[in-house]
Amino acid sequence: MTRRLRAPSEVVIGAVGASLAVAHLGPAVIRLVPSASRLLPRLHGVGRPDHLALTFDDGPDPGSTPAFLEALAGLGWTATFFMLGAMVRRAPGLAAEVAAAGHEIGVHADEHRSHLRCSPSAVLADLSRAVELVEDTTGSRPVWFRPPYGAISSGSVLAARRLDLRMVLWTSWGKDWRASATPASVIADLERGLSPGATVVLHDSDCVSAPGAWRAALGSLPLLAERVRQNDWKVGPLGDHGIVGA
Repeated sequence: MTRRLRAPSEVVIGAVGASLAVAHLGPAVIRLVPSASRLLPRLHGVGRPDHLALTFDDGPDPGSTPAFLEALAGLGWTATFFMLGAMVRRAPGLAAEVAAAGHEIGVHADEHRSHLRCSPSAVLADLSRAVELVEDTTGSRPVWFRPPYGAISSGSVLAARRLDLRMVLWTSWGKDWRASATPASVIADLERGLSPGATVVLHDSDCVSAPGAWRAALGSLPLLAERVRQNDWKVGPLGDHGIVGA
């Protein structure tokens, strides 16, 4: 079989395409590096050693978020809620209620799509809609931004800069989105990253998780409170966390 030799122009186009792909997808590699939280503490939300930042993604959800608000009130905790614009549209009153309860409001996205599958312009348009909606609904402009799935692309970085948002991932996650998740499994997964200054991520909605998975996250909160007491940590939102390098 004879191989067709590519013309120089084809080689150049191919190289440019590959370079653009690397530039777009490159930031996603951050999540795949085991020591990423040590190498990039600011991005992963490493804060004061006596403080644990508690964050929730994917709400507000009328079927589950009120239960989290009640549990957090009982524990005397406030948290950062990374809201989806699509969910805010469905329950604007609940979004306002979360803010009125003293919780910090961050923005997750408008639609829960991986930024690795979106062009930079699409990411900017999506995030702009979400920021505007969250601000109009809750009365405060979001400061924090967490991309869906924690998948960072060049578009994520550029949109965050354009909208003056501080992007943050997490140091500890409970994998509470799984159908098999239980309160015990959530706390076990959280403990793998529960070091001084950790940022914890859970989900107050199952809109993109297994149906009913939020109950495992909710049930893990009393178990997390035990760990907090054992370590004499304070719990609060990212704004009180004193993120390293911020």
